[in-house]
Amino acid sequence: MNLSAMIPELLSALPLTLGIMLVAMLVGFVLALIATLFRVRRIPVLSQLADLYVSYARSVPVVLQLFVAFYGLPLISDNLGMSDFFTANVAAMIGLSLYHGGYLSEVMRPAFLAVERGQHDAADSMGYSFRHKMLRIVGPQALHFALPGYGNAIIYLIHNVALVMYIGAADVMATAHLIMERDYNQYQFGTYLVLAVIYSLLCLVAWLIVRFFERRHAKYSAKAPRVKLNVSV
Repeated sequence: MNLSAMIPELLSALPLTLGIMLVAMLVGFVLALIATLFRVRRIPVLSQLADLYVSYARSVPVVLQLFVAFYGLPLISDNLGMSDFFTANVAAMIGLSLYHGGYLSEVMRPAFLAVERGQHDAADSMGYSFRHKMLRIVGPQALHFALPGYGNAIIYLIHNVALVMYIGAADVMATAHLIMERDYNQYQFGTYLVLAVIYSLLCLVAWLIVRFFERRHAKYSAKAPRVKLNVSV
C-alpha cells in the first residue's frame, strides 16, 4: 500500500481520536473547575482530596494513568454488573479526563490567585455572592491569566491522546501501526511523517482557537467590570 492509499485509512480513525480528545477536554475542564474551587476556598477534607487528585494527575506518567484506568475500572464495573461498559475507548476518555483536569487545575488556580486581592475584598464588601463574584468580577480577570496556560494544556492533551493505543484504543496512532505491520514495515518513515502532519494540524487548530479568544479578550479587557472599594477618612 502506498502513502496515497494509506492516508484515507488513517483519516478514518481520526473521528475516534477527536472524540476521545473532546470528551477529555470537556470532562477535564469540569473536573478542573471543581478541584480549583475546593482548593482556593480551602474546604476541609475536600480541599485535601483535591490537592491529592492534582498531585496524582501531575506526578504519574500519563501512560501509567491510562493503564490504571484500563485495568482498574473493570474491578469496579464487575461489582456493579457493568463488565461490558468500560471498553478501551471509555478507559482512554476517563484516564485522559482525569489527567487533563488535574493539569488544568494548576492553570486555573494561579490565574484565580493572580487577580488583585482588592477585587475580592471590594466585591465582598458590596455583597456579591461567591458565584456572582466569580462570574462578574474575578472570573473575567482570571481568564486573562489562564488563557495562555489553557492553550498549552490543550496541546499537551493532543500529544497524549497518541498514548491511548497502548490500552487498545483504535485511534490514529494504533491504526498507523496496524497498517505498518500489515505492509511489513515498508513505509515506516512515510507513515510517521503523515502522523506528524495530522497531529501538527490538530495542534495548530487548537492554537488558533485559543489565540482568537486571547485577542478577543484583550480587545475587551478594558471594558471588563472592576470594582473599587472607596474608604473615606
